[in-house]
Amino acid sequence: MRFFEEKRREVMKHIEKYMLEKMHEFLKPIEQIWQPSDLLPDSTRDTFFSEIKELQESARGLSYDLVAVLIGDTITEEALPTYESWLSMVEGVDKDQHSGWMTWTRHWTAEENRHGDLLNKYLYLSGRVNMRAMEVSTQYLIADGFDIGTGTDPYRNFIYTSFQEMATNVSHRRVASQAKKDGDTLLSKMCGVIASDEARHAKAYKHFISKIFEVDANEAMLAFEDMMRKKIVMPAHFLREVGLKVGQTFGHFTDAAQRLGIYTAVDYVDILKELIEDWQLESRTELNEAGEKARDYIMALPNRLLRVAERMKNPMLEYKFSWIHG
Repeated sequence: MRFFEEKRREVMKHIEKYMLEKMHEFLKPIEQIWQPSDLLPDSTRDTFFSEIKELQESARGLSYDLVAVLIGDTITEEALPTYESWLSMVEGVDKDQHSGWMTWTRHWTAEENRHGDLLNKYLYLSGRVNMRAMEVSTQYLIADGFDIGTGTDPYRNFIYTSFQEMATNVSHRRVASQAKKDGDTLLSKMCGVIASDEARHAKAYKHFISKIFEVDANEAMLAFEDMMRKKIVMPAHFLREVGLKVGQTFGHFTDAAQRLGIYTAVDYVDILKELIEDWQLESRTELNEAGEKARDYIMALPNRLLRVAERMKNPMLEYKFSWIHG
């Protein structure tokens, strides 16, 4: 075990240099990137109240399921303290505040933090949301924590973040598209800029794993297989409302997303296929017997999952969320 931990630390040190060189491509300068106030009504202007009225009129046209998905996405984004503390515990991350990986974690967290700020303010102004019920769910999600099956292994963690950032990109992009159809161009723009951030972050984590494959292909393959056998669980997996047990709300949230086509079982398969291609699994060499078996399992998985996804029926059972006013 100690040998593997040492190897992980060596690999993390190796790709840290690459990360720092490319950091300006993966994360935007703070002075230049958008901020929530750029997209929200400006309280210093005389038009503030008329802008809020316009925002609320547009928000009234959003479907119930879309509001539910948007709230679930917002709560997920607001659970950032959990994600930052989790990434800081990864093997190979020097806890010195000025180290490379801690610098990455703080800057990534700072970019992500804007997403929850923006969506929370929009939902507050929309008049559609029981904000206290939503805030309780956010506090629960942070307090309950989550187990994504990665432990402190950087390989498994970066595989997870690659998959998850791609999934959040899909979700926010689809919410943007649906909001536009429902007549809310402001929300559409908001979710569009968030989706763009998630795409950049996905690109970063995918590159980190590519670099790991270059120097430790066999262990990277085994880590990928392990994560896919466990299945990638969403950060909101433990989502709950007042009076409910941990995770009881998550199924209703995903049902709403599935009904609207915001994020589906087919999307999960598509992300897996993209990662297989991006990480060039088919052409990887230097694999031992266990590595070859891991690759065979991963390569066959998309077709297996697709057959399951095609048999799944669209969940029709509607659920009344405590988050949504009225």
